[in-house]
Amino acid sequence: MTTTPALCAAPEPAPRKGRKNNPEKTRENILQAAISEFVQQGLAGARVDAIAERTQTSKRMIYYYFNSKEQLYVEVLEKLYGDIRSTESNLHLAELEPRLGIRRLVEFTFDHHDRNVDFVRIVCNENMHHGEYVKRSSAIRSMNKTVLTALDEVLKRGAAEGVFRQGLEALDVHLLISSFCFYRVSNRHTFGEIFQVDFEDKAVKERHRQMICEAVLRFLQA
Repeated sequence: MTTTPALCAAPEPAPRKGRKNNPEKTRENILQAAISEFVQQGLAGARVDAIAERTQTSKRMIYYYFNSKEQLYVEVLEKLYGDIRSTESNLHLAELEPRLGIRRLVEFTFDHHDRNVDFVRIVCNENMHHGEYVKRSSAIRSMNKTVLTALDEVLKRGAAEGVFRQGLEALDVHLLISSFCFYRVSNRHTFGEIFQVDFEDKAVKERHRQMICEAVLRFLQA
């Protein structure tokens, strides 16, 4: 009687050295790659394949973490708004004299928009969608209340001390600050070409930075 030799199980492949399972790092890498893809292609033109290629991962992995391209886009919005709001919280406005607190907030907003063009472009893209995806995120609405709370405290304290006028609305002041800081980045190419302004010129940038600070403080003064 002959016997058939037992089949030997194939050895398991050795794990790749240096590769560790780090879900938070993987999610962060995907978000960063998605920001670049959405900025360059917009939501409609962005491809999950391209995001996977940027992160050297798979579409399946991206869908595992984010379910869909649209959900990934929502979380990109949450990350970008979260970044600016969390940094604002480190300004410690409540500890500053009111006028100094406003100046610090204006300078921070100016610098953030100037240095984070991707944030401006993504927000412009979301406005083209009429805020459809912002509406899907309660987190964005919640986190953006913090800037109004902090600003309202400074305005009321300034009014109580007689340096700011009474009846100022934090939302209106926030809009005033954001409008200039955002516009000079969102429209720098058209505005710059039409009026031959170099928004990257250090002297121009500093002049605009001081101008918006003075404009806001003069609007607020008692």
